[in-house]
Amino acid sequence: MATKQKPNGVFISFEGGDGSGKTTQLKLLADAMRGLGHEVVTTREPGGSEGAEEIRKLILEGDADRWSPMTEALLMYASRRDHLERTIKPALERGAIVITDRFADSTMAFQGIAGELGEEQILILHKLVVDKNDPDLTLIFDLPIEEGLQRSSERGGEQRFESKGKGFQENARQAFLKIAKTCPDRCAVIDARGDVADVAIRVMETVKQRLPSLF
Repeated sequence: MATKQKPNGVFISFEGGDGSGKTTQLKLLADAMRGLGHEVVTTREPGGSEGAEEIRKLILEGDADRWSPMTEALLMYASRRDHLERTIKPALERGAIVITDRFADSTMAFQGIAGELGEEQILILHKLVVDKNDPDLTLIFDLPIEEGLQRSSERGGEQRFESKGKGFQENARQAFLKIAKTCPDRCAVIDARGDVADVAIRVMETVKQRLPSLF
């Protein structure tokens, strides 16, 4: 099947609490879009480019209190700038669909709101680094934190943010829901409860509704 090219590309971000299943759903959506003939670039944050992956190690490894919220935010936005310049923007310019596992909303949720750095500080960094490069669509995967932390514990791997505790995780969950209400044209909340297939149906229905030009 010939690859479909869109003149400006499409940028989709997947957001939500730890263990919400967004990474699995991202892979399923990417496969579905490739099946329709699109070029799809999947990526992640922090990370997504060589330099950003180096910064990822600094952010996600070590003790929960290794960095202050401000230091975390600065590291996140340094990583994000490299990610944008080297991965996201070049792919969009050639007409690809870019799907990222986390983007700027995670910084607002984890460092700005749950981390108590404040929304205003994050918005200043966001304007300097991201400016008009926000996603076309953001899917926010919502799940009770107990279930999310259980899934995350079973998965293993990087656990620095999970180790911040249930209070922090609940604040982050509420922060994501607040972001969705603040930016309804860009964001859609996905009920992440249930099995993988059920959630995948919700994702696909939402993408078809919000981005009909892809189908």
